[in-house]
Formats: sequence, C-alpha cells, structure tokens
Amino acid sequence: MTGSDHYENLVIGSGEGGKYLAWHLARLGQQTAVIERKMVGGSCPNTNCLPSKNEIWSAKVADLAAYADRFGSMTGPVHTDMARVLARKTAMVDELVAIHHTLFRTSGAELIMGTARLTGPKALSVALNDDTERALTADRLFLNLGTHAAIPDIPGLRAAAPLTHVEALELGRLPEHLIVIGGGYVGLELAQAFRRFGSAVTILDTGTRITAREDHEVGTSLLELMESEGIQVHLSAKINSVSGRSGEGVTVQLGLPDGIRTLSGSDLLVAAGRIPNTSGVGLEHAGIDTDARGYITVNDRLETSTTGVWAIGECAGSPQFTHASMDDFRVIRDNLAGVNRSTHGRMMPYCMFTDPPLARVGLSEEEAVRNGLKIRVARIPTASVLRSRTISETRGFLKAVIGEDDRILGFTMIGPEAGEVMTVVQMTMMGGMPYTALKNAVIAHPTMAEGLNVLFSSPLVSQHPPEA
Repeated sequence: MTGSDHYENLVIGSGEGGKYLAWHLARLGQQTAVIERKMVGGSCPNTNCLPSKNEIWSAKVADLAAYADRFGSMTGPVHTDMARVLARKTAMVDELVAIHHTLFRTSGAELIMGTARLTGPKALSVALNDDTERALTADRLFLNLGTHAAIPDIPGLRAAAPLTHVEALELGRLPEHLIVIGGGYVGLELAQAFRRFGSAVTILDTGTRITAREDHEVGTSLLELMESEGIQVHLSAKINSVSGRSGEGVTVQLGLPDGIRTLSGSDLLVAAGRIPNTSGVGLEHAGIDTDARGYITVNDRLETSTTGVWAIGECAGSPQFTHASMDDFRVIRDNLAGVNRSTHGRMMPYCMFTDPPLARVGLSEEEAVRNGLKIRVARIPTASVLRSRTISETRGFLKAVIGEDDRILGFTMIGPEAGEVMTVVQMTMMGGMPYTALKNAVIAHPTMAEGLNVLFSSPLVSQHPPEA
C-alpha cells in the first residue's frame, strides 16, 4: 500500500454514465477519480455497441457487393478478408480510446488503472495494473460496474470455450459454421453479419419465437429475415450438452419439438443474456444491497442503500443500453445540483441493428392489450414508403399504438433507417402531441420518415383488452 488518498468523488468503472459524471464533476473543480480495470471508456467503444456496428456495416458492404448486379454494377466473386474487417474495427476503437484519454486529461478527472474492491462504505482498495496498491476514500462513491455475458449452465459448454460477442468481434478468420446460442439482439445481429461474411450460421433459441418480448409479428418478420439469408433457426431448442472446442469443432446435443438432434459446427457463440459485475467487489463491506439476480438495489434517483453511494447503468438494473446509462448520468448530475429528477417513467427507445433494423419506443401492441388499454393500431408495410422502393429495401413494416386521446403510446418499425424514423415519433410522444400531428406534417420527400404520413393516414384498427 502506498497510503490513503481521499477524493471528493470516486467512480468505479469508466463506462458511459460513469465517465460523463466524472468529467462533469471534475470540470466543476471537484477532486474526482475513476478506477478502471481495463477498458478506458467502458464496453461501448471497446467491445460492444460501436465495434459491433462497425463490423455489421462491413457485413452490409459485403452484402451489397454480393448483389451489386441488382443495382446495375457488375462485379466478380465476393470474398471477405476478416483480417481487414478486424483491422478497420480495431483502428476505430484505438481512435475512440485516444479521445477518451484526452477527455480525462482535459477534464481534470484522474484515471486510475486497476481493480477496486470496497473495504468500507466509501473506502476501497485498488490493485493497480502496475502490481502496486492504493487505499482510497471518498465523500461520494459512484458504482458503474457494468455487466458481462452469461454462459448458461449446460454440460460441456464452458469447457468448449465458446465465443461471446467480445471474442467474436476479435476474430481475424471466418468461421466455417457458427452456431449461435440465443435469438436476442446480439445473437441476431452477429448471426446475420457472419452469414454475410460467408459463414454457415445456425441459431438456437429456447423460446417459441425470437425476440420474445416483441409483438408476435416482429418475431415472425425477423425469423423470415434470418431464413431468407440462409440462416437456420431452431426454436424451442433445449441444449442438452456440448462437446468439443469452439474454433476446432463443436457438437451440440439438442432436444427439439420433433425429437433429439445432433448439430456440429466449427465455432460456438453464446448470446444468452448478461450478468452484473457485482460479485467479488466487496459490496457487503459497504452495506450495499443487491437483488436476487445480483443487480444493485437503487431508488428512482439511483441512490443505493448506503448514503453517499450511487449506482449507474446496467449494474443498477437500468435498461442495458448506452443511452440509458447516459440518462442515469443526467439523473445523478441534476439531483446533485438540487434539481429533482427521477428515472421513473422515462421513455426508453432501442434499436437492433439487423439489416433491416428493428426500432421501438413505448408500448408494443401486445403490452398495451395486456395492460388493459383500449387502443387503435396503425400499420403499413415498409414497401408503402416510397423511399424504400428507390433503394430496393422493402422488407418490414411500421406500426403505431394510439390511445383513446389520440396520443401515440408506442411505435415499432422494421425497415431502413428505423432508428431515425423512430426518433421522430419519440419526439412527438414526448411533446404529448396527437398522432394527427404526424399525419398532417409536411415531411421531405422521398425520405423514410415520410412514411409517417402514410402510416398515420392509414385505417386504424381498434383493439380491446380481453374481458376479465
């Protein structure tokens, strides 16, 4: 130990919410430090959001090149050089990490590289990456611990050394046959990307439909999308055991509705949920409560059970999106400044970057009906939006859930630029405007957002909750 150092603010973890909070407090002149084990800037710029979207775009280019003749451009056989795909992604990550180092330096927030463990309510020991240790204390402590990929308890799975999204995005080679466990966001995004790079791909999901929390037609559309690209999907799949080693050859014993089956592949990717990084951190020494799944228990101001300690982002059970962590930062920032701000009832949009992408904000149709709401539903196919025809990307649909007062309760889209179109609807919802505001808006032609004119001019279908 090199002695005890006291700070006004200590942040464990340099992910989205934590780093912005640290930069903000340091710029106010407060002595602030961030303890980070490895990834400066957190998972988003290093291993998750941005790297995956970088490689997904490379897959989009590969797909366009493979079918360039449809657009009048004649090419030869298309081959993906995964080493160059990886190099492009790595160059972007390196640039982003360099930007983060600059922001730490210019903000005045100290960046401490090491592993922190709590020893008291606002005290911790840091095993520094240079093999020394520091004892730190603070007036205020902020936990930005994040999550990591879950490996299900399946016989032989862990011994097979499966890929998670982290390792998959570091591959400089192309898997011959990638087996993906999980039909959620990560599984579908990477399955489609590797299929477009040239791998054979099989998806295994335990549910009766992929993206189970979405409306049935979303799951159906995405299933059709995957299968149209040559991806094999097994639903209601019970994985009994795994043998072999990912990268060298794996065998999966499956229980399917039509019987037992053996599936062989070259590589195995697990995309089956997340686990909070709260184990072994010493939360018990600080009196910080967690729930049954290990997430830190917080109130709607993100305060933990210990006074002067907050939790931010995924470890606090916030939605697992970078933009949710950013809003957690704003909630804490404003409350520290005396502004009463809460996480309660916030509108949380999200996108899945398949091609075409899925975007949703607010209630789905099925959620609204389950909640006992009388609603009307507007729906059009993406092909009804003229922009989609100019780019020959007509798969998908747009759907809005409208309440009795004409306000929009939710919006779902599968189609080109779905996230951008969703944001237009989100702003309308935040402003409390009726759906007719978009029905009658003058929107530039020909854009994908122009489809909102068409959507809200279409016939509305009434949906009523089932009688009790």
